[in-house]
Amino acid sequence: MLKQPVTQVRLTNVVVVRLKKHGKRFEIACYRNKVLSWRNGTEKDLDEVLQVENVFSNVSKGIVANKKDLMEAFQTTDIPKICVEILNNGELQVSDKERNTVYESLVHEIATMVANKCIDVETNRPLTVARAEKEMKNIHFSVLPKKSAKQQALEVIRKLEAKGHIRRASMRIKIQTPLKYAEQVKQRMQKCIINVESEDREENFRMVVLMDPGSYREVDDILKEETKCDGYFEVLSLAAVEEGEKRLD
Repeated sequence: MLKQPVTQVRLTNVVVVRLKKHGKRFEIACYRNKVLSWRNGTEKDLDEVLQVENVFSNVSKGIVANKKDLMEAFQTTDIPKICVEILNNGELQVSDKERNTVYESLVHEIATMVANKCIDVETNRPLTVARAEKEMKNIHFSVLPKKSAKQQALEVIRKLEAKGHIRRASMRIKIQTPLKYAEQVKQRMQKCIINVESEDREENFRMVVLMDPGSYREVDDILKEETKCDGYFEVLSLAAVEEGEKRLD
């Protein structure tokens, strides 16, 4: 009985990442859904991405790349190192159907992040994922498969904010200081606070307020300066919706 050559490995149910270098084709066999996870930084374990730790000249035929070609192209025969370069810089080989599925999944992930962080300026209510996707189409936002969803979501938010279609959801925080610092703290925070939801002055001065997430550091600095570090605040909600009209006096 003929033995299968050691230079040939049969693999099934794989996604291939291909890199052409020095006139040669080099391929690695990866698990589905792991390549994008690696590229956006959520997966850092190479073993979780590769179906087999080897470099091929043709994955579908199971032909392993020879060491001479590897040395000429990569100046090394270190397989893990070469796999990382191919994984980072190579082209993901998928069918049109798979490519569309990956694209739609990334669009939905970006839209979900945008919706979780923003509100509709017209209704002052949370942005829906469907509305976020629609707004992305309206501004002709180009989704890039090799760029992380988080980076692209922040870019979408910046563009939509500039057009006045959305704004970042407010952050709900609770501020507490000794009573003697109440007025100066309240006065200095005028520009940071969008809305005061509650206030009391029993044993200490306490306020629950909505603020722009971008004012986080400024609020922290004000409390440290005005209360000699005796005041503090805690975040109650990272994406709160403003429901009232009550504001600072």
